[in-house]
Amino acid sequence: MLIDSFFHAATNTWSHVAAAGDGASAAIVDPVLDFDPVSGRVSAESAAAILACVHAHGLKVDWILETHAHADHLSAADWLRRRLAADGAAPRVAIGAGIVDVQREFKRRFGLGDDFRADGSDFDRLLRDGDVLPLGDLSIEVVATPGHTSDGVSYRIGDAVFVGDTLFSPAAGTGRCDFPGGSAQALYRSVQRLYALPADTRVFLCHDYPPQDAEPRSVVPLVEQRSGNAQLRRDTAEADFVARRTQRDATLSLPRLFHWALQVNIRAGRLPAPNDEGVAYLRLPLSNAADDQA
Repeated sequence: MLIDSFFHAATNTWSHVAAAGDGASAAIVDPVLDFDPVSGRVSAESAAAILACVHAHGLKVDWILETHAHADHLSAADWLRRRLAADGAAPRVAIGAGIVDVQREFKRRFGLGDDFRADGSDFDRLLRDGDVLPLGDLSIEVVATPGHTSDGVSYRIGDAVFVGDTLFSPAAGTGRCDFPGGSAQALYRSVQRLYALPADTRVFLCHDYPPQDAEPRSVVPLVEQRSGNAQLRRDTAEADFVARRTQRDATLSLPRLFHWALQVNIRAGRLPAPNDEGVAYLRLPLSNAADDQA
């Protein structure tokens, strides 16, 4: 199986292209759109590299797969879908069915109007545990892995599984669980489901946060995660993991792109509609404590 991985250093994000080989049907997992919150500039250098890979291998992209609604980078799903459609392809953007609850929560938080329908219709396919998607000579098995978020899913293709923020590299541990709908208990059980996969499984990551003297890892053998994950090994007790994860999450600040990313990603990577001058806007909710200060 052909798997090409792309690292977005600004957000420590891995994106992946998976196919049976040159000229085959392909899936793109967790693509990233470049965004500078200071200037408001959106660009697509990272997504263009993925598109170049697709063209170089003569791939036919059937699926653009999101493991969840990311809070730390903007999705390039819509940009890629439109560029691939111009090439004559018809890729479908898919995500876990739990996205509907995520949309409803953040529609309220961001004060989005009635023109945003929090019903999952921004995506082409909502996925549930056990769903199987065709991919040419391969197939994609959907494994529900909530915990980091309520809409989390992993994608198993052959001996590879793409796990989103469920697991990082062994040294980095697991994803946080303090976002709305997150649950350390659910994450523990999701990881144990992954640990029950065959021993030769390769775990493809969405993020890695290596020390300065190390390179980020895109893939880790499952057996290494089982025995060496810093936060959750196969023999870790649920209560111990939940206590440590909850304690750690209480020290974390929101991701730098949290507000911007979620407004785009709950729309399947689509930016808000521009005004008559061609300018689109993202919202920043304010918490005004100034009036309470002496």
